[in-house]
This record gives sequence, structure tokens and C-alpha cells, in this order.
Amino acid sequence: MQTASIIKVALAGNPNAGKTSIFNALTGAHHKVGNYPGVTVEKREGYAEYKGVRFHIIDLPGIYSLTAYSLDEVVTRDFVLEEKPDVIIDVLDSSNLERNLYLLLQFIELGIPVAAALNMADEAEAKGIRIDADMLSRTLGVPMVSTVASRGLGIEALLDAVLAVCSGSFTPRYPTYGSDIETRIATLQNLINQDAAFARNYPARWMAVKLLEQDPDARKRLAGHSQLPAIEAALAEAWHWIELHYRKAPEIIISEQRYGYIHGAVAEAVRRQPVKSIQLTEQIDSIVMHPLVGLPIFLFVIWGIFRLTFVLGAYPVALLESFFSALEEVLRNGIPEGIIRDALIQGLIHGVGGVFSFVPLIVILFFCISLLEDTGYIARAAFLTDRFLHTIGLHGQSFMPLMLGFGCSVPAIMATRTLKSPRDRIATILAIPFISCGAKMPVYVLLAGAFFPQNPSGVVLAMYAGGVLLSIVSTFMLRRTVLKGEAMPFVMELPPYRLPTLKGVLWHVWEKTWNYTKKAGTVILAVSIAMWLFTSFPAPPDSRTPRLEYSLAGRFGRLIEPVLRPIGFDWKTSVALVPGLAAKELVVSTLGVLYGTAAEDAATQSSPTEQPGGQPPSLREALRQDPHWSPRIALALMVFVLVMPPCFASLATIRAEAGNRWMLFQVGYSLSLAWLLSFAVSMLAKLAGLG
Repeated sequence: MQTASIIKVALAGNPNAGKTSIFNALTGAHHKVGNYPGVTVEKREGYAEYKGVRFHIIDLPGIYSLTAYSLDEVVTRDFVLEEKPDVIIDVLDSSNLERNLYLLLQFIELGIPVAAALNMADEAEAKGIRIDADMLSRTLGVPMVSTVASRGLGIEALLDAVLAVCSGSFTPRYPTYGSDIETRIATLQNLINQDAAFARNYPARWMAVKLLEQDPDARKRLAGHSQLPAIEAALAEAWHWIELHYRKAPEIIISEQRYGYIHGAVAEAVRRQPVKSIQLTEQIDSIVMHPLVGLPIFLFVIWGIFRLTFVLGAYPVALLESFFSALEEVLRNGIPEGIIRDALIQGLIHGVGGVFSFVPLIVILFFCISLLEDTGYIARAAFLTDRFLHTIGLHGQSFMPLMLGFGCSVPAIMATRTLKSPRDRIATILAIPFISCGAKMPVYVLLAGAFFPQNPSGVVLAMYAGGVLLSIVSTFMLRRTVLKGEAMPFVMELPPYRLPTLKGVLWHVWEKTWNYTKKAGTVILAVSIAMWLFTSFPAPPDSRTPRLEYSLAGRFGRLIEPVLRPIGFDWKTSVALVPGLAAKELVVSTLGVLYGTAAEDAATQSSPTEQPGGQPPSLREALRQDPHWSPRIALALMVFVLVMPPCFASLATIRAEAGNRWMLFQVGYSLSLAWLLSFAVSMLAKLAGLG
């Protein structure tokens, strides 16, 4: 389709207003939809075609205000000020209109054309709220469109409203703050306009209001203004007059005036009818948010998820392991002995196959977590754990990134942008890597299945619980040493319970599973092939010399073995941990390559009558058959993988979010702690008779 023009649209709004659902409905994209602040931590882009026009849509972080305190507010405000979109679509929660309109008024003051989506209109009607969208539109001078984004209702009407705004059919009405304050706004506005270059970048009225609100970011932007002394004098006079006459801070007065304007507009356009029945959300919350039983229910739910994951996942994991063992046997029988067969068997099957075997567990775990997120239960869990988190020095809102950490540390670290206090952000960032992400699961499942076959799911669950406990203890210590300071109070709304859509849940699961398998098919494949090369070359001088120990990997393993020998690790285990610094799944794939090569050495040095028949042993069997391995070594290795520094991608994210200093601190701190805890576990396990 030929497009006549492109319209840049910024999609903004409060958290939990359904902004990401609107984005998906407009663009056809399938991003994760969450029920809590912080799910969108960076802008995301998509395109829509409608009536010959191409819309470039940018999804911005969910925020409550344009006052730049948290990083997500900074991201949104900087984009709007510097990128200057053609239109802003402000997504409003129809059942919480007064609170949502506060942000809309700030967008109006920016002077950028605005259209509003009265989203979740069905939920508002269920609560007896009737909104006259046309009346509200005339009052504010902004087109108001009722939408139900989860069902795709009102989306075309919303695009029509964007086109109408671009054509100049609407003139937004600014809120007024009373004649005395308006006089001072006008004085500041005139002074700001005297610097033409500055006025082209920042709307003068908006800047004047933000200066009166004592916004620190606005003061910073004013630094290069040609009339700075005069503006500061006028500003000081305005602040003095407001505090003298109102006996309140200027930002409080302006906020009260905005809400007064909003209250008048809502009184004209909104009618409420009494609802006799108790809302479903209130009925459920009376149980799951109960001060006595709420937290035990949450812990039981988490235990149930992990139990279900390993009980259901055991069958497909076993099938995949059998498939890769059978495939290995086919390759052995069908391809002549040589470098190609070795590369396929030891690099591909032993390396990548071992990681692919655990995909079913990833699917089940993410499916369950997605259900909890999309129903709104995870937001409740944040409140349940808030008091406890404050006792260890974390913010209640830290719960959100920590929960994301069970999936992947990268988005979890980025989600800390919702925290306003720098100390809270750093403390949460340093705690996240101790949470067991999906990449650590293959290591746990492999070792627990090999050495604790009587209760592998219990051992894996213990590792996950140990990671949570470690993050708690570590944060408690850090907040009383290098990160001293009071945690900020936790304020967050609870979204209503919503029935997850099958499509949304499946896309969430697909996205996570695809990222996992994509890594296995690219990064892990490349490292597995590289490890095969390191374990195969140089070739030994004669057949009596073990190829693995003579190889580069063998020599390197012998070099670093003394550092890890006190824990009980031999040189092969030491080698496997090195690529694990890049990605934790590589510990499994490297062990697969190492023990595959060791099996080849054993077969080469034995006589034909001594070679075992049937399928080759799985990696679990190979580990069991190695006399060096025992439950003690397995526990120590699981603990080391749990505590060691996160993957390279996570370290890069820590560097971007917190700086080089904290990234290096994380590496040194995690490595030291991993060695100490693994050593302690190894010694205790030895005393317990585990090997």
C-alpha cells in the first residue's frame, strides 16, 4: 500500500491503564502485557496502516506524572521534549479517570497535540461508571475515544481521532491556576520567550509551570538561558508570594488547582450508578491479601508452580534425552569415524542437545508465571512482601524486578528504573543476579536428576529458595554498609483481577521460549563447537595419551584447577565454569562436550570386545559413572552456578544502569561469595556423608 504520509505517535499513560494492550492492538505486535508498573522500561516501536496513512507508534514507559523523579518518567519526558512526536495518545483507565487525567493535563500544557483513549470502558461500566466521552472531549478540547483494547474495540475510532487532531480539529484547553498565579506564569513565560532558541525547544508556558513546581530537571535545562538572572529573580518572587499567601509549597498549590480543574470536568461528564454486588476483586482480595494467610498462600502458589513444572516436565525431558541419544547412535552408525562425526556428536548433540532437552521446563514455568502476571496476582504479592522487604533495606516495588529475575536478569535489571531512590535501585540490581534465572535451570535439573533421583524437584526448588534467601541476606548486609540510607515508602495501585487471554499468555511463553532456543541455536552452538575444538586439539603424539587431557582445554583446566580444588572440583568441572560466565547454560553444554570426548577416548583405548553395546550413555549417566562425581560435588557446583557473576548480557545491563563501578563490584563480590559458599557447602556435605 502506498502511504501518503507518516505520523509519529507517542503512546503514553499511567501504569495499568492498558497502554501495552493498545500498542499491540494498533501495531499487531505481541509484547508481554503486565499488570504492574515497570513492565515497559524502554520505548518500543511499531507501525500501523490506516486510510492511506502510516503511523509510527512509540510505546513509552507507564508514568503518573511528567515530574522527572524516576528513570521511566525521565525516559518519557525526554522523548516528548526532544523527539517531538506529532501526536500523543494518552491511555486512560476509565474506572480511575480523575487520577489518569492528571497526566493528560500535563501533556496539554506541553503544547503537543493529544488524543485520549478511555480504555477498559467495559470495566468502568461494570462498576456503574458512565462516561459521556463527547462532553469530556468538549470540556478539555481533546478527542476522547472509548476503547476495550483487550478485545480490539475502538481502535479504528482512536486512529480517526489522531487524524482529526493532526488536521487541527481540536484546540486543547489549558488548566488555569487563578489570576495571581497566572500573572506570575505570564511573567516567566515572557522572559523564557526572549531566548528564541530555547523557546523553540521547550514550550514556554510548560517550562514556567514546571519552574514554579520547583522541578529540578526544568531548572537544569534552564542553565544556558540568556535571561537566567531575570528568570531566577522572578521565580524567587513568585515562590515567596505563593508561600506567603497560601502557606503551602508552590507545587502543592499547582497540583491542587489541576485536580480542581479535573474534578469539574469529571462532574460534568461522568455519572456513577450504585453497584449492589461486591466486586470479584474485593472478594478475592479478602482472602489472598489477608494479613495472616496472604503470604502463606503466595508461598504455596510459588511452591505449586515449581512442583508442577518438574512433575509435568519430567516426561518430555526424558523423551528429548532419549531422542538425542538415539540421534547420536544414528550418527555413529551412519557417518564414518573422523572430524565431521566428532563435531556433530560432541559439539552439536552433547553440547546443544543437552540444553535443548530442558525446553519443556522453560515452557511450563513461563506459562505459570505469565498466568500470575496477567491476572494481577503478582501486584498483590508486592504488597504482601513490602513490609518484609523494608526490613532488609529493599523497596516494596523491588519485588517486581526480583520476580522478573526468575525469567531473565536483563529485563529485571532494567525494570529497576521504576525505583526513584538511587540506593534502592542499586540494592535491587545487586540482588537480582542471585535469583535463579531460566538459564540456571538446566544446570540444576541435570545435577539433581543425576545425583538426587529420589527427589530432584525438591533439590531444584531448594536452589531457587536458596537464591532468594541469599539475595535477602546479601541486601541486608549491603544496605548496612556500602548502601546505607532509608528506603523510600512504597505506593502502588492494585489493578483489578483480569482473566488472561490465551493468545496473550501463549505469546508470552513463545517469546521466552524462542529467546531460550535461539540462544541455544546460536551462542551455545558456537561455544559448543569451540569447546569441541579446544578438547580435540592438538592431537596427542600417540594413542596411549588421553586426547582430552592433552588438548588445550585439558591444559587450561589443569592450570586453573588449584583455585577450585579446595571445593572439590576437578579440572573438567573447572573448565565448564569458564564459559558459564558468558551464559549459564554453557556449563551443561561444556560438560556434554567434555564427557563426550572422554567417552570417545575410553572407546578408542578399549578393545572391540570391551565396548558397551546399545545407545551411548546420557550426560547424567556419564556424570554418575565418573568416580570423581558425587552428590557433594553436584551440590557445590549448583551453589557456585547460583552465586557466580551473571551472564555477560546482564553485566552489560548493570554497567548501563548503574555504571562501571557497580558492575565490577558485582563481579568481584559474586566470585568471592561463590567460592566461599561452594566451599562451605562442600565441607558440610562431606560431613553429612554425601561423598
